[in-house]
Amino acid sequence: MANISAAMVKDLRERTGLGMMECKKALVEAEGDIDKAIDDLRKSSGMKAAKKASRVAADGVVSVKVADDNSYAVVVEVNSETDFVARDDNFLGFVAKVVEKAFADKQEDVAALMAGDLESAREALVQKIGENITVRRVMVVEGAVVDGYVHSNNRIASMVVLAGGEAELARDVAMHVAAVNPRVAKPEDMPQEELDREKEIIKAQPDMEGKPEEIKEKMAGGRLKKFLSENSLVEQPFVKNPDQTVGQLVKAAGTELVSFVRVEVGEGIEVEHKDFAAEVAEQLKG
Repeated sequence: MANISAAMVKDLRERTGLGMMECKKALVEAEGDIDKAIDDLRKSSGMKAAKKASRVAADGVVSVKVADDNSYAVVVEVNSETDFVARDDNFLGFVAKVVEKAFADKQEDVAALMAGDLESAREALVQKIGENITVRRVMVVEGAVVDGYVHSNNRIASMVVLAGGEAELARDVAMHVAAVNPRVAKPEDMPQEELDREKEIIKAQPDMEGKPEEIKEKMAGGRLKKFLSENSLVEQPFVKNPDQTVGQLVKAAGTELVSFVRVEVGEGIEVEHKDFAAEVAEQLKG
């Protein structure tokens, strides 16, 4: 049997808003797999969705540079260990150098980008600051009209490609992407496995119990349609004017959405959080 720690129960409670015993039971049944426990709880309780893991908290910044003719742009994520360093002028100066080189070379391969002078600059900065610094991601986006947006905290960046039209519209849509975080550009872009998983969860919810299969299918179909519209960029109400969807906004400008990317500092990085008192006690034991 998996060892279920208090930290795991706390994490699941924070992400689902459900009671401690319910969360512990779900974790035991899922053998410590938090994502499986969330799916099981959604089936049994009818809970709509769970918050994303709060433990993906590596620090650093994202930075964007867009070509003057809006034909391409780059976005770079550079990680540090603490928020304090992420605001340091030396660190930000290094980020600017990385962005400039990635932009000039149209280079997405981090190893190739860093080879030579940039890697030497990174090593010197690590020595000076005393924290590990890594260039994690570089993306190059090209198209007819490209523009981007970086949120004021420098932790979220997005870029949008349009088939034509004004760069200002692409920037507005990029701002929406940063704020709302759609999963896909259009409903047809949603991976089939995600739809299948969502449908399975919907059909297992309490209000489906005892209903004939054809009624379940009809109800699930309606809820899946809602799920797709909530998670597809073109179907979402535009943040600056909720009476209009992003798709309608773009169409009214005589163009269409091609694609988008959204980068958030630290997403997907597991960071171990230790209890400070326990950490001190551990060190005293040593």
